[in-house]
Amino acid sequence: MPGLTADLMKILYSHRTRSADGQYVHIRALTEALSLRGHELTMCGPETGSSQNAAAKKLDAGDGSAGVKSAMPKSVYEAAEFAYSAVGYKKLKSAVQVARPDVLYERYNLFYHAGVRLARSERLPFILEVNAPLAEERGKHGGLGLKKFAAWSQRSIWRAADAVLPVTGVLGGMVEAAGVPAEKISVIQNGVDDDFLANVDGSDVRARYGLQSKLVLGFTGFVRDWHGVDRVLEMMAQSGRDDLHLLLVGDGPAREALEQQAQNLGLAERFTVTGVVQREDMPAHVAAFDVALQPAVVDYASPLKLFEYMALGKPILAPDSANIKEVLANGESGLLFTRDDQNSFVEALSTLCADHELRLRLGASARQSLDRQGLTWAENAARVEKIAVDLVAKK
Repeated sequence: MPGLTADLMKILYSHRTRSADGQYVHIRALTEALSLRGHELTMCGPETGSSQNAAAKKLDAGDGSAGVKSAMPKSVYEAAEFAYSAVGYKKLKSAVQVARPDVLYERYNLFYHAGVRLARSERLPFILEVNAPLAEERGKHGGLGLKKFAAWSQRSIWRAADAVLPVTGVLGGMVEAAGVPAEKISVIQNGVDDDFLANVDGSDVRARYGLQSKLVLGFTGFVRDWHGVDRVLEMMAQSGRDDLHLLLVGDGPAREALEQQAQNLGLAERFTVTGVVQREDMPAHVAAFDVALQPAVVDYASPLKLFEYMALGKPILAPDSANIKEVLANGESGLLFTRDDQNSFVEALSTLCADHELRLRLGASARQSLDRQGLTWAENAARVEKIAVDLVAKK
């Protein structure tokens, strides 16, 4: 872990995240890592007043807003999101008066302009973490009523920041295309914490699910249809091997369809879904995998599971998309298949299943690559710290 710095700061962390999912994992991991470096954090979000780090809570599969969102017309809900910026600004203003921060760090959210206004009024250095181009993402998947307004909101928030931290180079290109100067953009991928960096034994998890004699194909996370886990079941049914077992560590809207597919393919006894697993139990579950699966990925995303697989030295199967290739080298630290090509997917997964030595080599190389690239929350905190110290000095 990087050593403590002499430039200890007071950081005001702003966000609009209610969910207890991967977003929460990111928030909590980074704030804890910054605190361990000696910085004083004040959290300001929908469920926090002024507190140190993100509040500890159990992971679940909900976001806390679906009921409200579904009950309102899209345009009305989006207008309400924008209006909430006034509430957020008052919270941030109160936090500033108490904490007297040196820098504002915000997790980007569409229509949320509280941080922009606060940074300008208080002349605070403004760091913006960007995990997704939400105007495009919501327009494509969730629908938007006010598309032009959403595009303006996104551009104006991104451009207002003194430093923008996208989670992939692909996303960084989108940020730059929106008018943010390249010198303000620093790519900081997701990472892992210390629990995944230790020697972890997965034998208890394998015994719990009766997997001792199985070759376990593992997937973690909130599974949706687009994740492509159905392709794994198809491959298993066609493989002619009865030792393959799919372990899905998590839950999600695709679970029921996958369980029905497994039943139809005669694989019900070879498919296990754990349900939501808490963070402290996740390393042991990943350690139980023989092959770690990333069957599909959003173009600009930095999947948490990818770094957790790498940390535990698992051979990874993933698509050859640009954001994945920022982290994994095909045939060296992972085995990449041609995206959207089922034959390539089946061939790559079959190769991993058939070659024990290849799995060992890829897994060891994945862990070495993670260490070499510094893909940990501790290293990420050091990167954020340097950016913040430079901005404070400039201000």
